[in-house]
Amino acid sequence: MPRVQAGEIQLGWREWGEGDVTVVFIHGNLASKDWIELAAPLFPSGLRVIGIDWRGCGDSDRPKPTVNYTNYTMQQHAEDMLAALDALNVGHCHLATHSTGGIIAARMLLIQPRRFGRVFALDPVTPLGMAFNVDQIALFRAMMASKTLTRAVMATAASSLFVPESMAPNAIPRFREGVNEIQALFDRIIEQTFGVSEGIWIGTPVNLTRERESRELERRMADIGHSHLVLWGERDGWISSADLRAMAEAMPDCRLVVVPGIGHSMNLEMPALYAGYFGAWFGGLVT
Repeated sequence: MPRVQAGEIQLGWREWGEGDVTVVFIHGNLASKDWIELAAPLFPSGLRVIGIDWRGCGDSDRPKPTVNYTNYTMQQHAEDMLAALDALNVGHCHLATHSTGGIIAARMLLIQPRRFGRVFALDPVTPLGMAFNVDQIALFRAMMASKTLTRAVMATAASSLFVPESMAPNAIPRFREGVNEIQALFDRIIEQTFGVSEGIWIGTPVNLTRERESRELERRMADIGHSHLVLWGERDGWISSADLRAMAEAMPDCRLVVVPGIGHSMNLEMPALYAGYFGAWFGGLVT
């Protein structure tokens, strides 16, 4: 996969389609640009879609984390993305985000508001951040040493792909029938997860908790005037619907849509449906 220089590091990236309208995909925690690869062939013609891996993820460099994970903050990820867009000669563009990519995008929008147009946010971590306690961070550390545990936890981020009974505590998640192509991608994603930096495994929950405690971005939500379409899967157990309602109320142009029967990751769980919303939001734009 190609890589682009972003400051002192290189980030992995890939693109789908071509056209005058560019959409940049910002993935979530423990993830990569590959999370939209099944949906991307279904995007409308005329769109150039670029996915960029965070530092520490996918095909990007993995800088050694500092003691307090200060080189893996949401601000740092945002600055990395902006530097990558500069290097790729991407001027005005739109953003599509998933999960923690949402709060990274919020920082990008505040740093360079005129660079961006519309935002399509799937189950985003809002500018309020998230709070992780000591036990929850310890779970992430335990996941680093166990693929079985990681697979079980990651399954909760794509819950509609699995037989409900197999999602019970101490059970082994089993794919429901008819998701062979998605199953292959999910299994590859689990393998990718074990290559990410500790700055991602532990640094992300630590830094999201700092975002929650500082309330810096919460106070600036009214300054984010970009048109947002926010989708929340009704079965999402990770993102608080109350946070999304607070975001929709505080931002000047933000529409929240609740989608039944879907978990945290429509881009994996129902790629065609995700592509449909994606195309409805970005298709037909001139720039």
